[in-house]
Amino acid sequence: MTTTITETYGVDPTPTPLALLLLGREADPNSERGVECPGDLPAASDPDLVERARAAKAALGDRVFILGHHYQRDEVIEFADVTGDSFKLARDAAARPEAEYIVFCGVHFMAESADILTGDAQQVVLPDLAAGCSMADMATAEQVAECWDALTDAGIADVTVPVSYMNSSADIKAFTGRHGGTICTSSNAQRALEWAYEQGEKVLFLPDQHLGRNTAVRDMGFSLDDCVVYNPHKPNGGLTVEQLRDARMILWRGHCSVHGRFTLDSVNDVRERIPGVNVLVHPECRHEVVAAADMVGSTEYIIKALDAAEPGSKWAIGTELNLVRRLAKAHPDKEIVFLDRAVCFCSTMNRIDLPHLVWALESLVEGRVPNVITVDPETEKYAKAALDRMLALP
Repeated sequence: MTTTITETYGVDPTPTPLALLLLGREADPNSERGVECPGDLPAASDPDLVERARAAKAALGDRVFILGHHYQRDEVIEFADVTGDSFKLARDAAARPEAEYIVFCGVHFMAESADILTGDAQQVVLPDLAAGCSMADMATAEQVAECWDALTDAGIADVTVPVSYMNSSADIKAFTGRHGGTICTSSNAQRALEWAYEQGEKVLFLPDQHLGRNTAVRDMGFSLDDCVVYNPHKPNGGLTVEQLRDARMILWRGHCSVHGRFTLDSVNDVRERIPGVNVLVHPECRHEVVAAADMVGSTEYIIKALDAAEPGSKWAIGTELNLVRRLAKAHPDKEIVFLDRAVCFCSTMNRIDLPHLVWALESLVEGRVPNVITVDPETEKYAKAALDRMLALP
């Protein structure tokens, strides 16, 4: 049996409460931040735009290399030379030194990482500069500097190693590099933390509290009491000196606004509706969701798990909707549904649409390079040091 997202959740732009939520006209009370779900549903591609994209890409030839993140719309993925998660795409770009232009169909921090890892002669283009990341924006350089001051005042900075998620700004990666830390992805977070604890006694994990907590508790045997959450909007992070000194994991109060939406009720509800369903979620989900799931893993892990799944098996996936829909289409022999009833796209990722991609490509054909993402040399130096430490992990 094949169940499509539309059949299961009514993803149809009709004036129902669900459609209004999808169209950004209603608030979602179950969201971790109580945020709205802004952004229109992806529209069908304009045939003229499709032809224009094909023509522009053909005219540029090997001079352009287009990267498409898994969470992008289908109309954008169609023109990507490679698809993947943020770090895979940045490395793919670095492996194509002959490409003058790297068009990154993702969000801002991803384009920064590509600029850090590619050659000086290459230019990284983000088709829409408004494509940011709410998680990355939850940790600024000034806030993290204040946090480090608090750790210094508590007498623990010299035994604390920063570990920053790939989903962070170049400034935060540079902070991590300056202070002897490393970057991690959702695939290698455990290895990164194990390395960090060989260097020091404590870890400051930035900016996603859930990935840090889930890795420490689920994968490494820590207790929840070993973890504290530093809130940058409160004096001293809302923590006492004793709490900072007692903690092994100091988690930054940040999260993914898409993965943070899934709740334990979502898991219980889908199990009741679909007997025998396998719940597979991303480690950016809340701890109680991860604890209740059958399987947990990165985007690449989710894709591989469904590729290997038995025909006829049933799956509820807790990750971004564009990817879940694409996986459902790719596996018609399996029942694949979105974990939550009220669906919400990653609104910033969806800013990269076909009109923006066509505009960027046609600008390059005309000799204009739009929306170039450039990381300054000092920031790049230390951010790359942190990335290199990750690449050197066993």
